[in-house]
Amino acid sequence: MQQYREIKSRHQDAILFFRMGEFYEMFYDDAETASRTLGLTLTTRNNGGAADVPLAGVPVKAATEYVRRLVQQGFRVAICEQVEDQRLAKGIVRREVIETVTPGVAIADDLLEGARNNYVCAIASADGRYGVAAADVSTGELRLAAVDDDGLEPLLARLTPREFLVAAAPPRCSAMEGALLTEREAWEFDVELARDELARHFGVLTLDGLGIGPDDTTALGAAGALLRYLKELQPGGVSLSRPIVERVDGVLPLDEMTRRNLELVESLRSSQGSENAGTLIGVLDRTTTPMGARLLRQWLLAPLTSKSAIEARLDAVDAMAAAPIAREAVRGVLAGVRDLERLATKAALGRSTPRELSALGTSLGCLPSVRHGLTEMVEDGATRGVLTDIVGAWDDCTDVAADIARTLVDDAPIAVGDQATIAAGVDAELDDLRALRDGGRDSIARIQAEERERTGIQSLKVGFNRVFGYYIEVTKSNLHLIPPDYQRRQTITNGERFVTPTLQAHEERVLTASERIEQRERELFDALRARVGSQVARLHAVARALSAVDVLAALAEVAMREGYVRPRITTDYALRVTAGRHPVVERMMPRDKFVPNDVELTDDARVIVLTGPNMAGKSTILRQVGLIALMAHVGSFVPAAAAEIGILDRLFTRVGASDNLARGQSTFMVEMAETSAILNTATARSLVLLDEIGRGTSTYDGVSIAWAVTEYLHNKTGCKTVFATHYHELTQLADELVALRNYNVAVREVGDRILFAHRLEPGGADRSYGIEVGRLAGLPDVVLVRARELLRLLENEQLARSTARASDSPQLGLFVASSDPLVDRLAKIDVNALTPLQALTLLEELSRGARDRAVAD
Repeated sequence: MQQYREIKSRHQDAILFFRMGEFYEMFYDDAETASRTLGLTLTTRNNGGAADVPLAGVPVKAATEYVRRLVQQGFRVAICEQVEDQRLAKGIVRREVIETVTPGVAIADDLLEGARNNYVCAIASADGRYGVAAADVSTGELRLAAVDDDGLEPLLARLTPREFLVAAAPPRCSAMEGALLTEREAWEFDVELARDELARHFGVLTLDGLGIGPDDTTALGAAGALLRYLKELQPGGVSLSRPIVERVDGVLPLDEMTRRNLELVESLRSSQGSENAGTLIGVLDRTTTPMGARLLRQWLLAPLTSKSAIEARLDAVDAMAAAPIAREAVRGVLAGVRDLERLATKAALGRSTPRELSALGTSLGCLPSVRHGLTEMVEDGATRGVLTDIVGAWDDCTDVAADIARTLVDDAPIAVGDQATIAAGVDAELDDLRALRDGGRDSIARIQAEERERTGIQSLKVGFNRVFGYYIEVTKSNLHLIPPDYQRRQTITNGERFVTPTLQAHEERVLTASERIEQRERELFDALRARVGSQVARLHAVARALSAVDVLAALAEVAMREGYVRPRITTDYALRVTAGRHPVVERMMPRDKFVPNDVELTDDARVIVLTGPNMAGKSTILRQVGLIALMAHVGSFVPAAAAEIGILDRLFTRVGASDNLARGQSTFMVEMAETSAILNTATARSLVLLDEIGRGTSTYDGVSIAWAVTEYLHNKTGCKTVFATHYHELTQLADELVALRNYNVAVREVGDRILFAHRLEPGGADRSYGIEVGRLAGLPDVVLVRARELLRLLENEQLARSTARASDSPQLGLFVASSDPLVDRLAKIDVNALTPLQALTLLEELSRGARDRAVAD
C-alpha cells in the first residue's frame, strides 16, 4: 500500500489500475468511482492499517473493455504494471505507470474508431490570435495552425478533438462541448521552451526545416505544451511524424452550422440504419482501408481553395475513372491492406503484438502490386495531378516487408509464448532449443550410443523417472568398466544408476527448453519490432500515400457508378450547374426518379429568392447547390450534367430550426445568431444558402428581417445567395434589386390535390399549399375543412385591405402604412385627463363603433 500511495500521489487526476498478479485493483476513491461507473462489486481489504480499504478489481484479460467504458465517460485511467519478473524480485515487485489513457490519448484499437482520427488539441492565445496544435498519437499525426477568432470554430469543428489543453479560461466554442478539458500551467505554452522541445523530439537544430515560420509562433507554443503533456502520459515515448503546418488561406472554412446543415459526416436524423446513413460521406465512402476512410473525412471537412490543388486532385480522379481495370485491381489489393498508420505507430512505441507486426508485413507486401496498378494509369506521360506525385515518391518498403516475413511464422500468435512466433532457420540457438524440446528421444538415443562407445558397456541404458530425472543404468557385471566421472545415484536389484556432468547439463537444457524458447523468441521479436519501429517515418509516408490512393480510387468509383462529371474550376465569380442532383437524396430514391435542376449565379444575377410549397423540394435544391460546390472544392466529381464552379472563400448554410437550451437560446435566437455570423463574415466570394429566415417570430417581424437580410446580402456583401422562403412578399424585391431573380419549385393542382414536380422555374410562387401538405401528413378532415374556411376569410380580408390601400397610394409596397378610425381616435386620447365617468362613456362608444363595423363587414 505504500507503493500504491506513492504512485497514486503522482496520478491524482486518474483512476489507477494497479497490477496485482492477474488483476488490476483499485483502492479508496478510485474503487468507489469504478464500482459506480462500471457496475463492479465494491469490497474491502485490511492491509495492516486501522481501517478497511475500499477495493474493486478487474481481470487483466478483460481490462481493455473496462478502460474503454471509463474513457468514454471522460475519465483518465493510469495503467500501473509489474515491470519485473515476480520470480526474480527481491521483496515487493517493482511497478510503474506505463501509460495514462484519456479520451484524446489512446492507442489500443478498442478505444479508437477506425474511420476517424482521435485528436488531443492544445490551444494557446496571444495578440488576438489562437495557436492550435492537434495530435493523434495512434497515427503519429501532428497538425499546427494559427488562426484568428473567426477561424478557430471552423478549425476545431473539423478536427473534433476529444480532449483540449488550455492554460487559462478556454475560448467559447461549440466544438469544445462534450470534450475533456485539461488545464495546464501557463509557462508550458512558452514559445522558446517549445522550440527546444520540438527540436529535441525531431532531432533538428532549427525548426525551419519543419515548415514552422515566424507567423506560427502561437501554434508553436501550443505544440510545446502538447508534446510535454503526451510525454507525461506515455513515459515510454511518443511517435509523432513531422508536423503538418496548415495555412488558413488554403482551406475553405466550414462552421458548425454549415457542416451540420449539409450533413457532411453526421446526419440530422438520429434514427438511421448506420452512422453514415443520410450523409455525404455515406455516399462517397467507397474506401477499403481505415486510413483511407479517415483521410476522406478530413478532405470533406477541409475543402481546398487553391485552383491548382483542386485541379491536381481532379486530374488524379480523372485518371482513375478512365482506367477501370487498373482501378479495380488497385482497389482489390488495397482491400488486403490493414491500418498501416496505426500499426506503424504501435511498432515504433514497442506496443505491437506478433499478429499486428505480421499484419503490417502482409500489408507492406501489397505495395508492389499497388505501384504496378498506379504506373499503368500514369505511364502515358500525361499529367495525372497528385497521382503522378504519389508514383514519383513511391517506396515499396521491400526491406521491411522481407524482414518481417523472414522472421515471423505465417500465422503469428497474439502474444509471444502462446505458440511459435519466430520462423525456423532465423536463429540457430532457437532451432537447437526447439530440437531439444521436441526431439527428446533422439537426444537420449544419441547420448546412449556415445556412452556405450566410450565405456565399452553394450548393455548400458539411458532412462528417466520423475524422482531422479535422467540417469545411466549399468548392470552389476559391468560396474568395473564405469569411468571416473560417473556419479552414483541409486542402487537397484540388477545394478546401479549413475549421472554424468554431460547428462545433467542435457537434463537442464531439456527441462528449461520451453522457458528458454519463449525468452529467446521474445528477444528476437523485440529486436524485429525495434528494427521496424525505426522505419516509422517511411511507414507513415507510405501510409499517407496509400490513404490518398484509396480516397482517389473511391471518388473515381463513385463518379463512374453514379454518373458524376468533372467540374470546371475557375477563378471567376460565376457558379453554374446544369441538371444538378442531390447526391444523398438521389441515392435514397429509385434510379432515374430524381428530378435534376439548373442553377446559375452570376455577378448580375447573384441572388435567388426561391419560393414554392412545402414538400416541393426547396431545401433539397438549396442543399444540393452547397454540396455540389463543396464536392468540387474537395476535388471530387459532382452529380450534374455539367458544372462550372468559381473558387469560394466561404460557404454558409442556414437550414431548418433548432434550439440550444443549454445556452439559454431559443429556436429564434439560434436562427438570428447563425444569420448574424453569416452577415458579419461573408464576402463577395462567398456562397450563402438560407432557408426560412425569420420564421421563428411573428409574421411582420419575420418578413421584415428576411427583407432586410436579403437587401444586405445583395447591396453590401455582394455574395452568391440562394434564399428559400415562404414569404411571398420577398418576390417584390426583384423590382428593386437589379441582381435578384425569383424562382419557384413548380406544382400541379388536380382537383383539391397537388402533385410536386420538383422542377425549378423562373418566377415567384403565390401559395404555400400548407393545408394540402397537412392532408398528406394525415390531419383529420374536420381540421382541414376548418383550415380552408379560415384561409378564405383571411385572404378576403387581406384583399380588402390591399384594395383600400391602393386607392390612397400610387404604388403598392410591402410596408404601406394603414389607417383605421378607431386606432386614430385611440391615439388622440389623453388617458390622464379623463374622469372615470368619461372613460366609461368613451369605452362604450368605441365598443359600439367596433360592433357596428363588424356587422357592416
